[in-house]
Amino acid sequence: MVTATPHFDDAFMPIDGLSAIPLKDIAPWAVFGLLLSILFLYFVSTEQGAVALFKGTSVHEFVHDGRHLLGFPCH
Repeated sequence: MVTATPHFDDAFMPIDGLSAIPLKDIAPWAVFGLLLSILFLYFVSTEQGAVALFKGTSVHEFVHDGRHLLGFPCH
């Protein structure tokens, strides 16, 4: 008995029945990723500088090496 096997271009992605992921499924994750990126950028670049949400220097000291690694001056 011969059975039909799907054709594979790649071992992980079958060609038959391949469809794109709808934008409505990707949009919430893209917005979530963007918000996390902006939050990360704020803490590394701005926190404990001219604008600070938290008192003290704990956030500054926590992200200090990352700040220099990314090219943000802090002192």
